[in-house]
Formats: sequence, C-alpha cells, structure tokens
Amino acid sequence: MAHTSSGPRSVAEHRAAVAALLPPLPVAVRDLAGCLGLVLAEDQTAPVALPPFDNSAMDGYAVRARDVAGASEPDPVTLPVEEDIPAGRTDVPRLRPGTAHRIMTGAPLPDGADAVVQVELTDAGTERVAIRAAVPEGTHLRRAGEDVARGAALLRAGTVLGPPQLGLAAAVGYAGLPVRRPARVLILSTGSELVEPGTPLQPGQIYESNSVLLAAAVRETGGTATVLRFVPDDVAAFHAALASHADQVDLLVTSGGVSAGAYEVVKDALTGRGVEFLRVAMQPGGPQGLGRLDGLAVVTLPGNPVSAALSFELFVRPALLGAMGHPVVDRPRTRARLATALRSPAGKRQYRRARHDEGRVDVTPIGGPGSHLLASFAASNCLIEVPEPVTELPAGAEVDLILL
Repeated sequence: MAHTSSGPRSVAEHRAAVAALLPPLPVAVRDLAGCLGLVLAEDQTAPVALPPFDNSAMDGYAVRARDVAGASEPDPVTLPVEEDIPAGRTDVPRLRPGTAHRIMTGAPLPDGADAVVQVELTDAGTERVAIRAAVPEGTHLRRAGEDVARGAALLRAGTVLGPPQLGLAAAVGYAGLPVRRPARVLILSTGSELVEPGTPLQPGQIYESNSVLLAAAVRETGGTATVLRFVPDDVAAFHAALASHADQVDLLVTSGGVSAGAYEVVKDALTGRGVEFLRVAMQPGGPQGLGRLDGLAVVTLPGNPVSAALSFELFVRPALLGAMGHPVVDRPRTRARLATALRSPAGKRQYRRARHDEGRVDVTPIGGPGSHLLASFAASNCLIEVPEPVTELPAGAEVDLILL
C-alpha cells in the first residue's frame, strides 16, 4: 500500500498496510503435540462416538436395577459376582438376571445391565456382593455418543487449539490436525553502539535489548523468531547479514536506522528497493517503514525500545495473528477514568503506559511519554489511547484502554 499523502499516515492506515503484507500462511497437518496455540484450518468431524461404547462412570457393580430394587442398609440384597470387568476388557459377557459383574470406571457395560452400584454402597465382595441401596436405571452410566455423536461437528476452522481442544481431538482418534503454520520472523537489530548484555560497557555503548523484546513478542503470538544481533551501521554488512536468512522466513522486522539523521543504515540499505519509509501520526513511534525486498515482507520499526515495542503491538502483532488464522487479532479494550491529568501533542495519537487494576474505575499513567522509558512499559498492564485531536485530558476524564 503506497503512501501518497504528503502528511503522516494514520495508525489505522498503517495497520492495514502492514496486515496486507502478510497473506494467510500455508496449511499443514501437524502432530497434536505441535498444534498447541495454532489455528485449525479446516472443520473436523468426529470419526467415532465419544464415549465409543456404554461404560461405567464408577468403580462398583453392574446390575439390573430391578434386581436391587429392595436393597437397603438394614436389608441388603446379595448377588453372585460372575465376572470382573476392568477398563480395557473387550470380551465382556452378558449379565444374567439375578447376578452382578464387578466393574471399574471406564469399563464396557455388559449387555443386560442397566445400572452401576458404586462400591461404597456395597461390602466390596468378589464372589458375592451385598448391595445396601437401591439404584434406578441409568445410575452411573456413560452412554455411547452422549458427549459427541459419530460424524458430528467436532472443531470448527478458526479454533485456536488449546489443551482441551487437543485432548478432544485425541479422544476421537486424531493423531494430527490441519493448521496454519507458525509465522517465521527474522529480527534484525542494527546499531554499532549495541553490545551484548553481560559484557562491560565502553563509553558510548548500550546493551542491545530490542531483539530480545521483539523475539519474545513474536513467540507470544505463536510465531518463531530468528535473531540477527549487532549488525553494524554499514549497508554492505546489513545485506550480508540478511542474505543467508531471507528465503527461510515470512517477515523481516528491523529496529533502528529509520529516522531522518545520518547513519540510518536500514533506511540507506532499503530505500529504492521496494521498502517505503514514512511517518505515522502517533507518539511514540512515528518513523516507520514497510514493503517488500525481493519478495520478502519487511517492516522497519524505530530503534527506541518503547517505540519498537509499541509499534510491534499496534502493527506487527495483529498482522502475524491474522496470517496465522486467528479470528481475534486485537488486544481486549475497556474504558476507565484518568487518575491524573494528561497532555498530548496535537495531530498525533498518543499511547501512554499505565496501570489499571481489575475492579477499579480509574487508570494511572506510569512515567512520561518518552520513547526511551522502558521501565514504565515493563511496569504497565495497559495503554491509554489518546485520539489525535485531543491535547489535554483532566483527571477524571474517561479514556480508552488497550489491555496488555
């Protein structure tokens, strides 16, 4: 989506442009163990009923209800125990009138039985059993298909597969499911001033953190992240670092090197090669870029940590989730009242880090609007979204929150 206006792009326009870079990802059948958090690509029906056969819901005795109708604590009914039926037995004989079969939870119900007496209501006999309570027909039985009928709809396309969904698929016999594969993202962090955490800092150096933050954000969506760190501010080095990875990923995300100053290596390396650089009417995070480099989708983020994190939240995260088939790509929202007054620049949508605790009606901004204030982001659980025309909000004003 080319940017034709001379002014900055709106947040909504840039979000749509980034999303357009990533079409739906391919579908592949994965083992159930590899499907957690992924999105089902096709409707699934049940190849077998669940339960697949009538079975016992309790450890106890399979009986005919009429045979124990008169049983009570002072006057138990005693029946011969003709069979033991553990879970997994396949050759279950028919229950004869006037007898009982000892049965375990999940074991097949014998033909002729219409109830199970739980063991706690008996003397737990193995050859003869004294039953001390009457039970009506259907007691402690699980009927075939009462959970899922054979051929019934099981899971719908678009379902995000969590433990219950994967357990259900396994319970009806699926070994794998067709899912949209995880997005593969290459994180490239530039800057000659960056060094690895844990090493001593020299004057003018800072620890590299954006790749850690962005890779974790990719993994949180269910995608996979490959990280290239410490790429120096050199165009040739940039292209050399990228060359061996470009054909193995769906998206390149860079941080840094996109502003208007000198030594903006990302801008220098990608300008005129299919990547557009522009400003988005937001604070923080105005300098942005996107496009395709030899067919590879590229999103370039600003280098300040909060700007990079916020830009990922607003633009990259929903695009990745959409490409992986997630039906919901947005964070939840709510409204609250400001605990303190705010100021915002005219013409820009401001995102302020804040804390909003469940059950409270107010929200407290944390730190200032600066794009370098990463500690305030780490202490926040939401973002206050201030619309472009608004320059001042008094304490008590209602605001929109994006819940992180």
